[in-house]
Amino acid sequence: MTRKLFGTDGVRGRANTYPMTAEMALKLGAAAGRFFRRDGGSAHRVVIGKDTRLSGYMLENALTAGLTSTGMNVLLLGPVPTPAVGFLTRSMRADVGVMISASHNPHQDNGIKFFGPDGFKLSDEAEAEIEALVESEIQLAQAQNIGRAKRIEDGRGRYQEFVKTTFPAGLRLDGLKVVIDCANGAAYKAAPEVLWELGATVVPVGVSPNGTNINDRCGSTYTQTAAEAVVAHGADVGICLDGDADRVMILDETGRVADGDQIMALMAARWAADGRLRGGALVATVMSNLGLERFLDAQGIGLERTAVGDRYVVERMRAGGFNLGGEQSGHIVMTDYATTGDGLIAGLQFLAEMARTGQPASGLVRQFETVPQMLKNVRFADGKAPLEQASVQAVIRANTARIEGKGRILIRKSGTEPLIRVMAECEDERMLVQVVDEIVEAVEAVV
Repeated sequence: MTRKLFGTDGVRGRANTYPMTAEMALKLGAAAGRFFRRDGGSAHRVVIGKDTRLSGYMLENALTAGLTSTGMNVLLLGPVPTPAVGFLTRSMRADVGVMISASHNPHQDNGIKFFGPDGFKLSDEAEAEIEALVESEIQLAQAQNIGRAKRIEDGRGRYQEFVKTTFPAGLRLDGLKVVIDCANGAAYKAAPEVLWELGATVVPVGVSPNGTNINDRCGSTYTQTAAEAVVAHGADVGICLDGDADRVMILDETGRVADGDQIMALMAARWAADGRLRGGALVATVMSNLGLERFLDAQGIGLERTAVGDRYVVERMRAGGFNLGGEQSGHIVMTDYATTGDGLIAGLQFLAEMARTGQPASGLVRQFETVPQMLKNVRFADGKAPLEQASVQAVIRANTARIEGKGRILIRKSGTEPLIRVMAECEDERMLVQVVDEIVEAVEAVV
């Protein structure tokens, strides 16, 4: 089955524009309800979480209507991180979990992603089946079997208590001053409270959501604000989450940024030394830096590469029995603790290394030297296929041959936005710039 609605991370788009309309959310809710109630019976339940976007209210109500119309009982969590939905879906024995969020995107966008009863994101095949149901006539529940909706007041608290259990027993964060940037998003209450309860002196940033300021000059995709706070407050470390808190970037005491590759390198080496890195390998995407691959090879640690998207990282981890993976963008997946990327848990693991070793953040954030890498995005109109144009393909072929043996090129269509992403790595920075610019120009010429 092919998918048109679903991308690499659920259904996503501009709020109040197809497919992010109340009407489509209603249909998706009904289709998901029917999909997860195929066996009939009773007492089916779904948990719904959201981030802080204004459009979340609209989509939450529409999804609730669709789900209850097929007999699902809905448990509303309110603003919670995406990983909290995965955790609470399992913890509350729900049939399905739903997160309303567009992650790191601006407030005008929103998205809907589904979790199965095991707390993991749905497979491509399951999403295709739900999409097929959206396009069909959905069988609704009889009047007496319509579902109920109930707001769960302590969902965030349950998640926070779980998160604290992932921090090593016997360690505390006393004496550490931590800047935590919550991107005015889903973790604006949970993250500062967890850090404070573990003993840290907390400097909160991005904790005043108003519905339209999520990811606005803050969070993991805009670390400058947190970096300034780290320096101004003399903090030991900064932790930058994105809008739904499944990504993280770490800042050292000077404000220097460590991306997901550096965090994964630290964790992989530490876990391998402790004998807890299952499968002897890290799972990362094709976007991870060549420097990470070289670092892991020197440590005797394997690297399994997947397509871009944390769901594909998780699928490979589950299939191969690996327990550590993630993305350069900051999704860090530790299946010993969580079913999806969890920025807060990953941040706590970094803080645990600081507490355990006594090293400053600057001694931990730079595990390897990166190979020069450049990424540029080209926006295109929906319905266009710029990568299929002969002129673009010719430029890609020429530059691939040019860079062979010196680096690599990766060009792909984004699964969450109408963007062509042009990425290259090369030891020769001048050649790197020329290669990326030539390909970008070729794509721009046809869009």
